[in-house]
Amino acid sequence: MEHKYISGGGRGLCSKGWHTNHYAQLNVFDYMADIPNNPTATDIVEVQFKNTRKGYYHNSNGLELKKGDIVAVEGNPGHDIGTVTMTGALAALQAKKANLRSEEEIKRIYRIAKDCDLEQFEVAKSREHQTMIESRQIAKDLGLEMKIGDVEYQGDGNKAIFYYIADGRVDFRQLIKVLADVFHIRVEMKQIGARQEAGRIGGFGPCGRELCCSTWMKNFTSVGTAAARFQNLSLNPQKLAGQCAKLKCCMNYEVDQYVEAFRKLPNRDIVLCTQEGEWFFFKADTLAGMVSYSSDKHFAANITTITAERAAEIIAMNKRGENPVSLSINTTSKKEGPVDLATQEDLSRFDAQLASKKKKKKKNRHNGKNNTQN
Repeated sequence: MEHKYISGGGRGLCSKGWHTNHYAQLNVFDYMADIPNNPTATDIVEVQFKNTRKGYYHNSNGLELKKGDIVAVEGNPGHDIGTVTMTGALAALQAKKANLRSEEEIKRIYRIAKDCDLEQFEVAKSREHQTMIESRQIAKDLGLEMKIGDVEYQGDGNKAIFYYIADGRVDFRQLIKVLADVFHIRVEMKQIGARQEAGRIGGFGPCGRELCCSTWMKNFTSVGTAAARFQNLSLNPQKLAGQCAKLKCCMNYEVDQYVEAFRKLPNRDIVLCTQEGEWFFFKADTLAGMVSYSSDKHFAANITTITAERAAEIIAMNKRGENPVSLSINTTSKKEGPVDLATQEDLSRFDAQLASKKKKKKKNRHNGKNNTQN
């Protein structure tokens, strides 16, 4: 079977670590793929199946596998078809990170997929959509409060995984019996959340990029409204919710930096006292460390912006019974700003030299013409 690889790989990049296939979700770059003896460092191989499902298998037969190879692996029962995404030392580290309970959970790779395996796999995949539609109707007829979001057939077509969403506990024992009788397969039910469903469906976020849950995220952490408050985001559910109707996962990316910077800001309830009067907290730029104060408690008036260090200094002075003259530091020295390199030299300094050269060249041409006439 022919596999396509990105040729070259660029300077300093491992071309073996890249591979283009239809399993785009959770694609990884194996930067150790071209290191000598890396494939033989361990017999553990990472294999990816439909969407976000991955597994780790022993290459017990000693096959020469590389990223992008389509292989037949041990199933329960039968066999499944997947794509090799990682081999060598990195695969062993990823298997360790997956927290597999025992060595017995790591099954075997049978062989590189043959044409008959791929034909059987394509037939099984073609049944998935219709099976999902019919299974939804069956669950509805049984009165189950659940939604079947996706169906994934095993490579040999003898087993199918039904991914479903439910708010509470569902007794689907009768559903399993009906599905097994209707489709003549072994049934496995797997509950997923709204975030996992969005990752399986895919899409684009407001940032213009593919959803994180459908490209690289495997583990989901809870997102609270506190993350939005720390980042001074508007508590608008329509703007804070993603396509899964849950709070956006990206709000957790920078919240730690905001929390650390927020600790350096003064308490919002503290009133600053100066000889000019009292100043009340108005707003803060958390990352810049700047705090704005208003001379009126209820509306914006005489807004003055100072640094968090200056605010802490005034608070300390107020505790000692001292009041500074004003919020800002009185100084006659001008604060140095960024230097514009273009103003350090005259931009027209080359014009005089160019004019001089043209004049000299014209004079030489004129003298040469006169000598020719003489």
